[in-house]
Amino acid sequence: MTPAHSFSEPTNTEAIRVIGRFEAGRGTPDAMRTDVRMLGQLLGQVLREAGGDGLFEDVERLRLATIQAYDEETPDAFERAAAIAESFTIARADEVARAFTCYFHLVNLAEEHQRVRVLRERAGQPVPSTGSGTQGQTADTVATAYARLRSEVGDDEARRRLDGLRFHPVFTAHPTEARRRAVSSSIRRLSELLTQHDAASAGGSEEHRARRRMLEEIDTLWRTAPLRSQKPSPTDEVRTVMGVFDETLFTTVPHVYRRIDDALRGEESGSSAPVVPAFVRIGSWVGGDRDGNPFVTASVTREASQIAADHVLRGLERALDRIGRTLTLSADDTPPNAEVVAVWERFAAEEPELAAELATRSPDEPHRRVLLVLSRRVAATRRGDSAQGYARPEELLEDLRTVQSSLAAAGAKRHAFGGVQHLIWQVETYGFHLTELEVRQHSQVHAKALAELDAGEAISAQTEEVLEVFRAIADIQRDRGLRAAGRYVVSFTQAASDLANVHRLARYALGDDAPVLDVVPLFETFADLQSAPGILAEAVTFPEFRERMAATGNRLEVMLGYSDSSKDVGPVAANLALYEAQEKIARWAQESEIELTLFHGRGGALGRGGGPANSAILAQPPHSVDGRFKLTEQGEVIFARYGEPAIAMRHIDQVAAATLLASSPTEEQRTSRAAERYAEVASIMDAASRERFFSLVKAEGFAPWFATVTPMEEIGLLALGSRPARRGLSVESLEDLRAIPWVFAWTQARINLAGWFGLGTALDAVGDEELLIEAYREWPLLRTMIDNVAMSLAKTDERIARQYLALGDRDDLAQLVLDELAITRQWVIRLTGGERLLENKPVLQRAVQLRSPYVDALSLLQLRALRALRSAEEPTGSGADAEQQRLLLLSVSGVAAGLQNTG
Repeated sequence: MTPAHSFSEPTNTEAIRVIGRFEAGRGTPDAMRTDVRMLGQLLGQVLREAGGDGLFEDVERLRLATIQAYDEETPDAFERAAAIAESFTIARADEVARAFTCYFHLVNLAEEHQRVRVLRERAGQPVPSTGSGTQGQTADTVATAYARLRSEVGDDEARRRLDGLRFHPVFTAHPTEARRRAVSSSIRRLSELLTQHDAASAGGSEEHRARRRMLEEIDTLWRTAPLRSQKPSPTDEVRTVMGVFDETLFTTVPHVYRRIDDALRGEESGSSAPVVPAFVRIGSWVGGDRDGNPFVTASVTREASQIAADHVLRGLERALDRIGRTLTLSADDTPPNAEVVAVWERFAAEEPELAAELATRSPDEPHRRVLLVLSRRVAATRRGDSAQGYARPEELLEDLRTVQSSLAAAGAKRHAFGGVQHLIWQVETYGFHLTELEVRQHSQVHAKALAELDAGEAISAQTEEVLEVFRAIADIQRDRGLRAAGRYVVSFTQAASDLANVHRLARYALGDDAPVLDVVPLFETFADLQSAPGILAEAVTFPEFRERMAATGNRLEVMLGYSDSSKDVGPVAANLALYEAQEKIARWAQESEIELTLFHGRGGALGRGGGPANSAILAQPPHSVDGRFKLTEQGEVIFARYGEPAIAMRHIDQVAAATLLASSPTEEQRTSRAAERYAEVASIMDAASRERFFSLVKAEGFAPWFATVTPMEEIGLLALGSRPARRGLSVESLEDLRAIPWVFAWTQARINLAGWFGLGTALDAVGDEELLIEAYREWPLLRTMIDNVAMSLAKTDERIARQYLALGDRDDLAQLVLDELAITRQWVIRLTGGERLLENKPVLQRAVQLRSPYVDALSLLQLRALRALRSAEEPTGSGADAEQQRLLLLSVSGVAAGLQNTG
């Protein structure tokens, strides 16, 4: 939700009238409205101080004009806003773009702060145990899902399913985070100051101090260059992701477990063994994903694993030391058992001087001394001291459980199942590796390497690097265990031999000493999704697969790609194909008694499988989840979902609840019946949407037209990530264009085509409005698709889209896009109800509406720059107009901040 207050309060009658009409009925919480007003006014003060009244007034002129453009009484306002954007000098346009971008960063901060405020208020309310009912709890928590599951399948089966619960986000370094890390750090400091401001007494010295420091921080934000000067290296990306663990996840995840245990067990929680398992596992492709990224090498993979291990070991060391220092329980009241005594005596024999020091500092406090010993051993592990450190995390877990058993036996159950239990949960979740590092490589790279190796001739540097990756995996497994590395994802798996090739290459690299590998097929294109069940049936007959599955309880992981399938056949057909593929794979796995985990390669944007994860989970086919959900978390999504503790806790709880509930009999019956009931509707929609999508993307000259009407080429100049934006150099074909810039470019042009194109035609082909309304109500897959498209369409702007489309000098293609936009919007409104988009979600509707004028201002500046670059004699990137190029890139960053999704 975004109030339209910005850099100042309106001072003239016309501004007051327009803004008043625009804000009418906004329903924004008072606290958030106050935050936005204050932050906007502080930004206005910074603009005056930095650029004088002239800059401030120019920003306000454009702001008022874009707001007036939504007012029926000022029909010429949009043209006036465009004229204002064109009238600025290039230097002034640069400053104005930066001002609006700063504003969006502040508004995003205020929205996040309001979410945290609401979550904390809810957390302060009493939560009843599920044993006495779940009244008062929200419907999307693990506790509520578990209660519902118990009512359907009984206590024993519900407990078995809870024990098997697994949520496995995999962080990736796809270039979708448009903000610099310096900007993110400044925003995080502002967040802390906003919290301090909340806690301060009104009008007091602490409130004044918080406002003064916010003003200083906003000035820092304004003066910090918004664009990176160079692309980050893969190692930089690793360290950026590590910040999320250090600041949030390491301590937050155990609190998620505790909160769920509290809700499930009430007063018993914390005084006896928890019922909640450590169900979160964190994966990472950062430093391991080398598909199309030549900068990710074996040495980078080794370094990524080392960096992650160093972070988690430091975290465990600090946590052990902190809890150890507070465990001042005397031996008289809390006597240690024989096992704890044995741990101490072993350490005293090996390190007599340090033992004497600890004994002096902790006299007659045996449990405290032992936890401090464990902290020292973790420190030795981090330093690589094999004599004093732990060889495996299981050894630390054994010692912690020994301390826990001793405390419980001595009557100190609150300590045993309080702080010590949190340590156990952390080790169970993160081990000594923190993230389960996954390697990904393209199947064609493997095939080329094998061709060289089988020929027995001198091998290329690329093939040597392929072999070195397996040696790196083996080293990581030896140093940090099998969980640290071992999943090997094969991009563009098109045959079972693509999977067998991985094991062949591992043997070429290390012979009988090859690492343990879980080879994961990635099915990405429409054709590959259809072929997936047959490929899997053949693959599991291979000796290496049979051996590994036997060792893991017949487990198999399969990855599904959302991005390329959507670019391949359009969003509607891709969603239907993904559902069908999951349904067939899940049925095959169940018949084969295989424990299947489907790995969803989802992006942040709707065109790449984005949208609310919990609703998407509940729309999956029967037995395709079965208590296990794994997905990629990319770019800005990582920080949006996991960057703030309260929001991270809420997100994990929601997703875990949906994962647990998806396999309940009622949910499976609902999705199964709906899929059968609307199979013909799906078939019609599939055929019609694909035909419509192909009429656009397969039209002669489409690829260069797309590159002209969007800032696709310029996006490649942004230093967003280490990975290239294209697989090749040409834009004559979409095959070589990655899905991320495909989605990002359409988003920047305010068209969002990748998220909705073809849906209107598909619904029109069905034609039966009553049937479709019924399907929207009863069919989870269609409902999720329609709701996501409604959001995507709400962020489009036809007035601005027309100006981008006009850049291409192809009226036929432009009209095709606009016609499909119109029919899709009409159908979505008819199915969701009301007269406008998102009327069934009024809070969300208002949030989008209130952001739109500010995004418009940036879009108009971007259009100005794009026109100048398109009309330049020299191509973009050759120095034709560096100032216009900079303005365009600044606007790209700002629009991304305003729309809150990129690619």
